[in-house]
Formats: sequence, C-alpha cells, structure tokens
Amino acid sequence: MHAATFSLAARCPATGRLVLAISTAIPGVGGLCCYARAGVGVITTQAWVNPYLAIDALKAVEAGSSFRDALDAVIASDEGRALRQVGAVAADGTTYVWTGDDCTPWCGDISGEGYTIQGNMLVSDETLRAMEQGFHDASAEPIDERAMRALEAGQAVGGDMRGKQSAALIVLDTEDYPWLDLRVDDHTEPVGELRRVLEVARVQYIPFIEAMPKRSGENPRPTERVTDMLLRAPIDRPKALD
Repeated sequence: MHAATFSLAARCPATGRLVLAISTAIPGVGGLCCYARAGVGVITTQAWVNPYLAIDALKAVEAGSSFRDALDAVIASDEGRALRQVGAVAADGTTYVWTGDDCTPWCGDISGEGYTIQGNMLVSDETLRAMEQGFHDASAEPIDERAMRALEAGQAVGGDMRGKQSAALIVLDTEDYPWLDLRVDDHTEPVGELRRVLEVARVQYIPFIEAMPKRSGENPRPTERVTDMLLRAPIDRPKALD
C-alpha cells in the first residue's frame, strides 16, 4: 500500500515529550504509519510503507542499540529501501530521516534540532518548508500545538497532491501509554477535523489521561470538576477550553 504523506516527528526540548503529526490521502494513517515507544523514540514509516522498519528499530533500541544504528540496520536489510521514507526522533532528541531514491515524487525531507519533517507525492517542497515555518513560529506553544500548527501550515500550501483523507496526532510523555493519540480516518478535511478533535480532547481527554496511574506508583484521582464533566453525556460537555 502506498501512503503519500506529509509528517513531522519531534521532541519538545522543555518537557521531553515526543510527537508525531501526519496526514495523507488514504484512511488510517495513524495506525499504518506511526510507531512510538516512551523513553525510546517515535518513527513514521511512509511512501511504500514497511511497518517493520519502525517496529524492529524500536525493538533494537530497547535491546541496547543506538537509535541511528538501529535505523541504519533495518533500512540496510530492506530490499525495498529505495521506495521507503522514514522520519524519526529519539527520546534524547537524536534525529534520523531516510528518503529512498525511488520514493514517489515530489518527495523530500527537512531536519533540524530535535525534529524531522518529511513527505512524498506532494505538490512541491513548499509543503515541508511551510510545516517547518509553522513549527518554528509556534515555538512558545506546547509540543502538541506546535505539531498541529505544522500540519495546518503544510495543508494550507497543498499537502498531498491527490487530496486529503486521514490525519493523526500522537504525543508521548513518560508513560508507556500515549499522553495524546488522536486520529481522523476518513474526512474531506482531515487536518481541520483533527484540529476540532484536539480542542475537544484538551477539555475531555487530557484531564482524564493526567489522572491515570503512573509507572512510578503514583495513582492520582480526577478532580471533582473532571469527574462531573465526564459523567455527563458527550453532548452536554464543554467542547473547548474557556
């Protein structure tokens, strides 16, 4: 399956949180292309997708390999590597990107300190440059907002040359489960819909996640305000922060 995609992988220098933000013109991009392990890193595998590049690289890092060595090894062992595209950021901010020589044009990537931006079957390189600018312009914002701004900027200048269908935003904090995992799988405006869902999640989902048990043994409880909100029917809950 070919998943023409534009995406961002990044680490927040202030909190250490890791993020993947991605959009494409087939369904289910969050499940197909995004792989993440807390304390290890985040990897997007796209173009002619090989999920095992991400799966095996993350396992190798957990087993003791360096991030770059693990990705070098899985790509070297893939006979279809010329068709692949990978963007990755480790828990320590190490970046890695691969765009194969036979990746579907327009294709390319940009890397900076703690982030990679990559895409294929795009209208032009303007998509990636716009994403980088959007990410930098939001440097004072939390990493989920910075990633969302990058996706919005990329979509605004063209994005996938075939159109739009799915988008995802995943954020890892310190726990094995994601701090945020939002997906739009079939929509005429997936990035716009992802923005709407993110605003709802900030009110209804993140407070619930922050009250979940931690590996440290901490077992916080939701506040009375959060409990009261989540006991209501969805239609009766607030949809955005005040």
